[in-house]
Amino acid sequence: MADIDVVSLGEPLYEFSQIPQRPGRYLQGFGGDTMNCAIAAARLGARVAYITRLGDDEFGRQFLQLWRDEGLDTSGVVIDPAAHTAVYFITHGATGHVFTYLRKGSAASRLSAADLPLDLIRRARYFHTSGISQAISESACEAVRAAIEAAKRAGAAVVYDSNLRLRLWPLARAREVITATLSQADFFLLSLEDAEALCGLKNPDAILDWCHRAGAAVVALKLGAGGVVGSDSTRRSRIEGYKVDCVDATGAGDCFAGALLARMSAGDDFWQALRYANAAAALTTMGYGAVAPLPRPEAVRQLMNRG
Repeated sequence: MADIDVVSLGEPLYEFSQIPQRPGRYLQGFGGDTMNCAIAAARLGARVAYITRLGDDEFGRQFLQLWRDEGLDTSGVVIDPAAHTAVYFITHGATGHVFTYLRKGSAASRLSAADLPLDLIRRARYFHTSGISQAISESACEAVRAAIEAAKRAGAAVVYDSNLRLRLWPLARAREVITATLSQADFFLLSLEDAEALCGLKNPDAILDWCHRAGAAVVALKLGAGGVVGSDSTRRSRIEGYKVDCVDATGAGDCFAGALLARMSAGDDFWQALRYANAAAALTTMGYGAVAPLPRPEAVRQLMNRG
């Protein structure tokens, strides 16, 4: 019985985000692509559970408190006394964000198929994960594969975000794994930048054609400030981006995924949910950090009504 809207699996990272024009000063927060997505979906009305491993440390305890405060089901979270909770730093360079990670050997990277709470996965309407979740270790990659298989057997829809990070794995390996996984996805989400690296194409229509040939059923190609293009077997439509006062795009794509999941869980079709997710992602760029700016429903509807 699907009594949880979204089950998301991946790696949380404790966040230190540099305050622009104030060297050495950081805002503390929380990050990690699938975790951001989970919180975004919960804030926007979905029933959400998260699967990961945390270190037995202060950062891990803060994550648990955050998730309880946000209403996430944490029954799929394992505390690992032999590993640390991952950390990352965001600084702002001449060409944009600069990310520095302390994630090697983290608790989340020790996730394995044997750890999976299969009963929790089987209760989901949507199972969500990402390329980052696969890239952090071989055991985590195997866990993602096993989780997708369990979700599909139980009748859940699989939502997969490429989130390509070439600092984590070689491009050839990333292409192999991501292409194989997208063929199992009911909904495949990717950015224009990821797409260019994965398939060598720049034209949105050509990219979407490649995704469908690779087996993706429904695709959302995120264009950053340019909006998003959705595509399925019968329809293709572009939604323009919103003009907002953007200060930090960290987590915007993750918010997009969470908002899409929240609205589909609420009964919207893909196209309705796509428009909502496009607005929610724009709002996220108006604040610093990954989690703090994730919007509430009233803010999203207000922006959509503004047009």
